Amino acid sequence: MSKRRKNQRTTEAVPKREKVRDIFVPRPFEGLTDEPEWIALRELVPAASAPLRLTPALVEEYGEREVTLATVLPMAAPAMTKPDGRVFVGLQRHLQSGDVSRDLAEALLCALRTEPGRSVAVPPLPGPGPRLQDVLVDGPLEVTMHDGFEFWLDPGATDDPNVQASLERANAAVYPTVRLTAARAAYWCQVPEKAHVRWVLPDDEDAALDALARLGTAGTLTLGEQTRFAGMFRAHGRLVPVWDLPAEPAATEWEEPLAGFAKRYADALADPTPLDAAGRRTRQGLLGRQLTLR
Repeated sequence: MSKRRKNQRTTEAVPKREKVRDIFVPRPFEGLTDEPEWIALRELVPAASAPLRLTPALVEEYGEREVTLATVLPMAAPAMTKPDGRVFVGLQRHLQSGDVSRDLAEALLCALRTEPGRSVAVPPLPGPGPRLQDVLVDGPLEVTMHDGFEFWLDPGATDDPNVQASLERANAAVYPTVRLTAARAAYWCQVPEKAHVRWVLPDDEDAALDALARLGTAGTLTLGEQTRFAGMFRAHGRLVPVWDLPAEPAATEWEEPLAGFAKRYADALADPTPLDAAGRRTRQGLLGRQLTLR
């Protein structure tokens, strides 16, 4: 047999690997009741968790499993299982496709299929399949804020010096963050020398931008004296305005100013009249003040 013929037969014997196409979804959390909160936990919050509920079909297949959404897991893993069957799914991870919702759903399903206590293998590109909207019972997220990542660990795990050292390194990267009650998906955070309030707006980008432009034209974009509207960024199809604040006042001191702004924003959002010339100029200026995420 000729070498060429032999190579041809060998090639024919090996099945071609199917190429997985990546598809970009600009609003991966669209349709979920708490879309802005999902975005905030993924992009703004260092350490938080929330319980998730599986759909009845998954409960029937895998049993009643305790599932917890975590902002980040050890080594930014997509998922992990505990020996007692509990499942953790990480929002912030290293590898991801263009559809975050599909990634998270696949990580959850891989964890459910994994023997409790074993490492969970999750493909970087999951391909077509169920999304979060298909595998969870939808509802408001019951978010618990954490000062560190002790919630990862089982009782007694910190007795291991290596685990303790790893935990201390992770905790050292956590900046103080407080969930505000004046608006859903709004968070105060303390960084060196100053603080911020960041709020994931729940509204269509164009409508939200028009409302911010109206407030900017009226001179009411700030949260009060010694504050500054720093700009905004886009995250998963929603706008996130950012305010620079003095470092000293505690997070609770900003509840009332944010509530006042939320009322002004809601009124501006409900205004049906087109922007005037000044409003359009302000809108254009806001577009030029977009911030880099984080």
